Parts: sequence; C-alpha cells; structure tokens
Amino acid sequence: MILPMLSLMGEMFLLILAGYIVRRLGLVTREGKMCLTNLILYVILPCNIVKAFLAETGSRWGELVQVLLIATLIQIFCSVIAYFCYSFLPAGEKAVFQYATVCSNAGFMGNPLSQAIFGDIGLLYTSIFLIPQRIVMWTAGVSYFAAGNDRKGLLKKVLVHPCMIAVYIGLFLMLTPIQLPAFISSTVSAFSSCTTAMTMLYIGTILTDVDFRTLITGKQLYFALMRLVLIPLAVYIPCRLSGVDTVITGVCTLLTAMPAGSTTSLLAVRYEADELSAAKCVVFTTVLSVITTPVWGMILT
Repeated sequence: MILPMLSLMGEMFLLILAGYIVRRLGLVTREGKMCLTNLILYVILPCNIVKAFLAETGSRWGELVQVLLIATLIQIFCSVIAYFCYSFLPAGEKAVFQYATVCSNAGFMGNPLSQAIFGDIGLLYTSIFLIPQRIVMWTAGVSYFAAGNDRKGLLKKVLVHPCMIAVYIGLFLMLTPIQLPAFISSTVSAFSSCTTAMTMLYIGTILTDVDFRTLITGKQLYFALMRLVLIPLAVYIPCRLSGVDTVITGVCTLLTAMPAGSTTSLLAVRYEADELSAAKCVVFTTVLSVITTPVWGMILT
C-alpha cells in the first residue's frame, strides 16, 4: 500500500523537477508558460474531466448516491472554511488559499491512490466523489480569483468555461446510455493521460521564480495543517461515528486529505493573483503529503 503511494509522489517530484530544469535552460520562456497554461486549462483538463465521468457504475447506485452526498457536504464544509479562515490575508494570497481549500489534488492523485488501496471499487467511488469538486472548482473556485469582476459577467464566463462544458458532457454521458465513438473516446483518453505530467511540469516552471528559503512560512504551515490534517479529520470522524461503510469512509477521507490542487497555480497565473504563493502552496503540501498520505492510508485500512 505504501509503496504505490511513495512511487506516485516520486513521479510527481521528478515531473516538477523536469519543469524546473527546462525553464532554467530556457527551453520554456515566460510567454511559453502562458501557452502551457492555456493548453492545460482549455484542452487537457476538459478531456480529463470527461474521461473521469466514463467509469462503469454497475449496480451500486445506493453506494454511489451516498458517496455523492458525502462529497457534496464536504464541498459545502470546505467552502465555509475558505470563507472564514483566510480573511487576514492579502487579496491575492487569500484567493490562492481559498481555492486550494475547496480544490484538492484528488483529481490527479486520487485515482491511482484509491485503486492501490481499495481496488477497482475505490476507483469507481473516486469518479463519483470528484463530481461536486469539479463543479465547485470551476464555479465558486474561479470566483475567488475574479472576485472584483462583474458578478453577472463572471457567472457567464464560468458557466461556458471549457472545464464546465466538460462537466456537462460528462454528466450527460454518465446518466445516459449514449457512448462516445471509439475514435473520440481514445482521443479524449490520450489528452487526459497528459494531465498529471503537464500540470506538474508547469508547476516546475513556476518554481524557477521561487526563493526556496521562503517556501516554509507560517501561512503555508497554517494552510497545510488545514488541508492535510484538520479537514480530512472532520470527514473521518463523522463517517465512522455514523456507521458509513468503511470503504466509502476510506475513499472520502483519503481524497479529502490530498494536497492543494495543481490548478491553483494555473488559475493564479490566469487571473493575476499571487502566482508564487500558489506554487509554494502546491509544492509544499505535495511534499508534506509524502508523509501524511501513507499515515492516512494506514489509518483507513
């Protein structure tokens, strides 16, 4: 169980290191970073979202509804935390931590980890668990970065964002018997398989501007404690006390204990928030998760 988790963490570290090196060597310019941002946000992530909805649900609709309900309650809880717990921060930094609170890296790390610990059923529960997060991250999540914009105009932009359109398509395909033609499905899968590599590579390019002596700060420690310990604990205890199935409890807690979502850095750049704080947030919590994720894995099994 621990070896697959450590292997995944090692892979992500090497991908980030590769991004750092290619940026240092000048193979990716500052303008190239923005091209990477657009490519990931408007092509690769939408394909990844659609693919996540294509999992076979079988006859487990009762359990899937329970997972969906728990995941929805978690997103509401995280939104409350995001609203109240970062009011003392400057606007750009506040947006980063708010978004990273409602959006963990479960979309990239959750699938392999859930499958490694809980088997194929864990993978199925993960695809359902991520539905509320995907909706919140592209609605309320984006609003944290664009808070000063016209609300009506912002809502329109969010609702027609390629990632939200991908959510609509994914929900439609999941709830209907319609299947994508094989050539479209394979194309979507091909783009989706690039997600982790491209996002980690991109984060590495940002780190060339980071002073590593400032990576560990009180604010980063505060957020890491919230993201990796307190929020998953607030999921685990009620699930155990209310008698929720152990696998459902395990999947929901594990996914809630994932580090800050990689899209935090992408959106910070896109909306000109605190880009460096976002990169530190993602990298620092990802490094710490090398310790916390195996601990949660042992607790949950």
